[in-house]
Order: sequence, then C-alpha cells, then structure tokens
Amino acid sequence: MTKEYTLIKTHTRRNTKEITGTLEYLTDYFSYTLEVGNSWNSKINTKPKTIKSLVSNLNKSFYEKESNCYERTFIELKGK
Repeated sequence: MTKEYTLIKTHTRRNTKEITGTLEYLTDYFSYTLEVGNSWNSKINTKPKTIKSLVSNLNKSFYEKESNCYERTFIELKGK
C-alpha cells in the first residue's frame, strides 16, 4: 500500500488549500512550480524522493517564483 500525504498550501492567511496524494502524485501536481523554481535556482530538485524534500523544494520554488510578492505561498505537511 502506497502512503498518502496531505499538504497544506497557503497563499495568504485566509487562502488555504489541502492537496492529498502519494509522493508521486504530489510531485506531478506541483511539477510546474518545481520547474519554475529550478529555472531560477538550479539547486531546486524537480524529482524529490521524500515528502520532506518535496515540501522543502516547493517552499524554495515558491520563494523564487514570488520573490517580489509581499505574501508568499508556502507549503506544510499536515499533521507534522
């Protein structure tokens, strides 16, 4: 059985969304964000192997993608 995770995506304090799926599904779901982040910072891994690595790389990607925004998007793992 493949483990499922729930990530919480927050753009502003009032705008949150939960996305649930396997590591592979979540990586595919956020693949565009990872690619954009990687285009600005080549250290961002577009194919993370763990959920913690996915969360870390997504947060780095959103930082790169939204560097001029006051309210940046961030990702956290639900329940941890």
